[in-house]
Amino acid sequence: MDHLTRLLLAAQQGDAAALDRFVAETQAEVWNVCRYLGDARDADDLAQEVYERAIKSLPRYRAEGAARGWLLTIARRVCADHVRRAQRRRRKEQAAVDEAHVQADFLPDTTLGVDLDVLLGQLDDDRRTAFVLTQVLGMYYDEAAEVIGCPVGTVRSRVSRARLDLAAMATATDDGEADDLRPTGTK
Repeated sequence: MDHLTRLLLAAQQGDAAALDRFVAETQAEVWNVCRYLGDARDADDLAQEVYERAIKSLPRYRAEGAARGWLLTIARRVCADHVRRAQRRRRKEQAAVDEAHVQADFLPDTTLGVDLDVLLGQLDDDRRTAFVLTQVLGMYYDEAAEVIGCPVGTVRSRVSRARLDLAAMATATDDGEADDLRPTGTK
């Protein structure tokens, strides 16, 4: 049993110090998931929501898997809920939104060449999730598969396709074709 799982089990038994340590040791990783899978501007709020849900669910935690995977699964679901809410809100407001103004908020930082946040935001949700978990957070493919809830081969495939998409988008941006960063063949 790993360190984080032991902390979570102690927290489940009422050890407040263990819960504080668990949060402190997982906070950066949860924040990064929220930043890349949710919204960079709302990452703090999303991370807080992750811990609120986790603490509410703590009595039901059964240690069937690692605590890290359990927590990151909650984080992924919080981000998915946030993205769905944001999409619904955008659909409702779309008639009133000036298209040029929206695009200006998401232009890449030209001083850095390519803005990773912009490129990741253009990936299909499944590919972005697999890529962020494995390439940004450094999770093993089997750990990411557990968090996502799919086979390891699917994670490998999604990461591979995400790399190809990102390379194509970065090349298009470098060539001045930033009008449509979405690679062909994605939703």
